[in-house]
Amino acid sequence: MKPETIAIHGGYEVDPTTKAVAVPIYQTVAYAFDSAEHAAALFNLEAEGFRYTRIQNPTTAVLERRVAALEGGLEAMCVSSGQAAVNYAVLNATELGCNIISVPQLYGTTHTLFAHILPGMGVTVRFAASDRADDIARLIDEKTRAVFCESVGNPAGNICDLEALAGVAHAHGIPLIVDNTVASPILLRPIEHGADIVVNSLTKFLGGHGTTLGGAIIDSGNFDWKRHAARFPAFSQPDHSYHGLVYTDHFGKGAYIARCRSVYLRTGGAVLAPLSAFLLLQGIETVALRVERHVANGRKVAEFLRGNPRVEWVKYAGFPESPYHALAQKYLRGSACSLLSVGIKGGYAAAVKFHDALKLVTRLVNLGDAKSLACHPASTTHRQMSAEEQRSAGVLPEMIRLSIGIEHIDDILEDLNQALKATA
Repeated sequence: MKPETIAIHGGYEVDPTTKAVAVPIYQTVAYAFDSAEHAAALFNLEAEGFRYTRIQNPTTAVLERRVAALEGGLEAMCVSSGQAAVNYAVLNATELGCNIISVPQLYGTTHTLFAHILPGMGVTVRFAASDRADDIARLIDEKTRAVFCESVGNPAGNICDLEALAGVAHAHGIPLIVDNTVASPILLRPIEHGADIVVNSLTKFLGGHGTTLGGAIIDSGNFDWKRHAARFPAFSQPDHSYHGLVYTDHFGKGAYIARCRSVYLRTGGAVLAPLSAFLLLQGIETVALRVERHVANGRKVAEFLRGNPRVEWVKYAGFPESPYHALAQKYLRGSACSLLSVGIKGGYAAAVKFHDALKLVTRLVNLGDAKSLACHPASTTHRQMSAEEQRSAGVLPEMIRLSIGIEHIDDILEDLNQALKATA
């Protein structure tokens, strides 16, 4: 099925008992066992079924299958937020005393996780000088366990050359982990270009209405954890916290998600509520239509801003002069995302004036909503970073990040125009 069809039908068949066409909300904490033997089989992972909603839930399972199908992956695991997905995805691939390599252009909270939280847990994150494959390659050593990037940087708007990054990672026997939140699987499926693990904030374009937090980790099933057992012993040696289970032996290509669920979701507890899974499924049904409108409106906004005398610069991969234009043609189906950044003439003060003068465009730190949104990264999402760290992440004092919604384009442009006049 094509993505537009998967978004509506993927992962669900009509309920055999009730014949419900909509996915039922299984608002339950636990599930009855037929017997002690049945319970033991479930807890030993020897039988299919549900045992506790902290581990898996029927409503959430439909969402997991649908997201995996949209990304072209083998399996998925859904969690309570996109940030939890990033955290678990990285932890599942590394261990104490090891490191991962990351591009510098990251969402602010991901940078905080990498720069300050993971090192305190014994996992070092090395930030490359750029998103180029050669800058990544020179930092990899025998302790490296993954390469991490955002397919489209938030808010930098850079587009990573996924095939090049995957080539470098695979040459060293490590997986490429890609945060695909900004592009969404409607514009880009990183697994088709060599990514091994994909994470998504379902809160953004997939949910699409600014109502529900959620995250997903999608495994391609392509990385051979057993072949690289020396780097990844946790997958090929007995897990003493789980009856001595060996994940690669028991689950084969599904070992990554199985371990992530058994080790991190079961004990870490970042659980997606069944009602949230249901709401996200409703959003996903219309994601293809929304992204089409997002992209069309984004281009018109970028063109309007580029021609305005109160604008210093516009970062938009849809312009031929953008350094990422060729990569947009290669990876984003010839389009550019509706997330773009603009530099307001007059620096920090002018950017704040523009931000505060907006009326239709909502001031907040979300993106991918049906509504048009704006934020000033230097004072919000990247506030905890030093000025040098902000610049490395692509954040400048005069920058406004815009997530263009699906309202009528005339109304969006009118609001941006009056806000620009307020900076004079």
